[in-house]
Amino acid sequence: MWTFLIYVNKAWCTNSTIIGRHCSANLEFLMVKCRPFYLPREFTSTIITATYIPPDADAKLAMNELHAAISKQQTDHPEAAYIVAGDFNHSNLKTVFPKFHKNILCHTRGNKTLDQVYTNMAEAYAVTPLPHFGQSDHLSLFLTPKYSPLINRVKPSVRTIKVWPAGADITLQDRFQHTDWSMFASQATCGSHTDIDIYTSSVLNYINTTIDTVTTQKQITTYPNQKPWMNKEVRLLLKARNNAFRSGDAQAYGISRANLKRGIKKAKHCYKLKLEEYFSNADPRRLWQGIQAITDYKPSNSAPTTTDVLFLNELNDFYARFERDNKQPAVKIPSSTDHSPIILTSSDVCTALSRINARRAAGPDGIPGRVLRACAEQLAGVFTDIFNMSLAQAAVPTCLKSTSIVPVPKHSSPTCLNDYRPVALTPIIMKCFERLVLAHLRDFLPPTLDPHQFAYRSNRSTEDAVSIALHSVLTHLDKQNTYARMLFVDFSSAFNTVIPSKLISKLRALDINTSLCNWIMDFLTSRPQHVRSGHIRSTTVTLNTGVPQGCVLSPFLYSLFTHDCRPMYGSNSVIKFADDTTVIGLIDNNDETAYREEVQHLATWCTENNLLLNTTKTKELIVDFRRERRGSHDPIHINGMTVQPVTSFKFLGTHISEDLSWSINTSSLVKKAHQRLFFLRTLKKNQLPTTILLNFYRSTIESILTSCLTVWYGSCTVAERKAMQRVVKTAQRITGTPLPSIEDIQRKHCLRRARSILKDSSHPAHELFSLLPSGRRFRLPRTRTSRLRNSFFPRAVSLLNSSAPPIHS
Repeated sequence: MWTFLIYVNKAWCTNSTIIGRHCSANLEFLMVKCRPFYLPREFTSTIITATYIPPDADAKLAMNELHAAISKQQTDHPEAAYIVAGDFNHSNLKTVFPKFHKNILCHTRGNKTLDQVYTNMAEAYAVTPLPHFGQSDHLSLFLTPKYSPLINRVKPSVRTIKVWPAGADITLQDRFQHTDWSMFASQATCGSHTDIDIYTSSVLNYINTTIDTVTTQKQITTYPNQKPWMNKEVRLLLKARNNAFRSGDAQAYGISRANLKRGIKKAKHCYKLKLEEYFSNADPRRLWQGIQAITDYKPSNSAPTTTDVLFLNELNDFYARFERDNKQPAVKIPSSTDHSPIILTSSDVCTALSRINARRAAGPDGIPGRVLRACAEQLAGVFTDIFNMSLAQAAVPTCLKSTSIVPVPKHSSPTCLNDYRPVALTPIIMKCFERLVLAHLRDFLPPTLDPHQFAYRSNRSTEDAVSIALHSVLTHLDKQNTYARMLFVDFSSAFNTVIPSKLISKLRALDINTSLCNWIMDFLTSRPQHVRSGHIRSTTVTLNTGVPQGCVLSPFLYSLFTHDCRPMYGSNSVIKFADDTTVIGLIDNNDETAYREEVQHLATWCTENNLLLNTTKTKELIVDFRRERRGSHDPIHINGMTVQPVTSFKFLGTHISEDLSWSINTSSLVKKAHQRLFFLRTLKKNQLPTTILLNFYRSTIESILTSCLTVWYGSCTVAERKAMQRVVKTAQRITGTPLPSIEDIQRKHCLRRARSILKDSSHPAHELFSLLPSGRRFRLPRTRTSRLRNSFFPRAVSLLNSSAPPIHS
């Protein structure tokens, strides 16, 4: 039995309460809640836990007991500052609280760090080792606070917003309804030819001018530690209270203080109703907007604000660097009478406009999605005319092809131009146009085209891609004297290096409409692009290379561009998900000839198609379970550079290890889910209904824990399953309602995926589900090892056979 003492300086805090204590063979702790005179506004209180874990204690049991106690306080006080200090010996609090931070980095006894201070905020303390106390064999530690309040770390943000008065949408509808749109086409017509650039630009300018007449602009300053429920009324009441205090009038101060209290209560109630609107439906975007509003969350890697035009010009030139290598002219195909242009109907355009996300950022044209959606019926006619004219002339208006790039840092401290990710903004109306064209483009293609491209296809997902890749590996490893090599290929800006003329040649080989091919050629060439930061923008450059990121058509066009990237040998397979490409070589008797030739064939194909292999980021994973390996595996070389072998790799969001264990993957998911528990506790603190808590849990926590669940859960260890279930139990205590176990969810997911594959004859895994001659059960794959037996497809067949009624295909 140890004695705990927590001394609290009365000059710092006089409001201290013991809120927990525990003593067992594995763990002792004392927990104190302090409300000091001053705290940064982002914290509501400080909860200090002094703990001791004996050297012979069961670390897992000790951590589970400590986790339960701290987790309960996190539910009650989600915005508190947590400090957990003591002698942990061989235990590690981060195994149960992965988002807590260690503060002690020096040795505390000999050459070991047995004592530790964990906090839920990063860089909370600077530590100075001091001599031992008395006869103690542990060093004493002096902790100096170095946490910087949020108000000091983040500058207030000033933004200009457009204010929409009541009835603005109705006013716009009325004006557009009574507009003679034909006059814009007449002004752009000379003889029998209408200049589509002039026509479209004049229409867009008129819409923008009309919007400006019904809206106003104002500036809003937001402070980083500002409470989300703070509004104008509360600020006025706060100012009145402060004035009354300074006046010395005790009666006026008492009245103003009571008014402020009532005003805050009213503001919080109004804010609570606003939050419930965010969570009233299953829209993930609205849900996360609600979470950001509650927690005042702001992403750390936000777009930089700069007034340096030279820097923006450098960025623009960097993003357009592939233009210099494109020497092939963009020549349209001679038109054919056999292929008439696509014709869109006004109802199709109206439907596309009415489905626009009103909160989507406007493109370079400046027309907000709100207007296009609210005035869909009034604008459908003129845009139908523009779209059909564009398809007939095989020419896309320049103003609709323009792109505005917003650079966003890839990490918190960018050091070079490549550290800025280009986020492309294109006109919203052009996205509608692209969706309509995409629907027609899909009709020209068979569903069996490129079956191992899992992106941009219905009933396909990353889960399918990973499952099929692993199934081929596991099935092969069930044989004697075999191993597998998985090459994860990385391309440098794959979308930006596509040569339009090469793409059009491949589209023609697929028998795509000539008129549509010419329209796509025009869409991809002569594209104006600039980089902007706030109201500052770079000079404009014109691009004729690549499929522009941020466009609706681009991902699908890229998948068509790579559809002819296929394996040469039956022992190899090429799994594609957009520009993520994986080459799998199944090796027998140490003969790697086919695999190595496959890799060289891929390198040659990339050169011919102007795709740049990034050998530095390309990795290889070798899965070899043979007891007697014949030495180490020789590395793969691409273009004279050695590909780095790795022991684990994040493949389409799932961590795969060379021993096909799942500890890294489950640890990553549990860590991320723990982070989301804070948001769930915050919702609970705001007294939102249980239905909203459940909706949030399923959307943001359960979805993380069950990401690609059918791929890996069957092969997880008991400890890994318990770690995941511990998160579910914590969420269950917060919501106060039973939640389904991960085991039950996995079973449902397996059955649902298996049934969806059965209904899709074009799915590459469809052939793995074959009925026995009786027609009542499916043929169970032969398995020699538990690795294959516990993988998705064998488990799915077993579940289908045990479910009723039997399924026939």
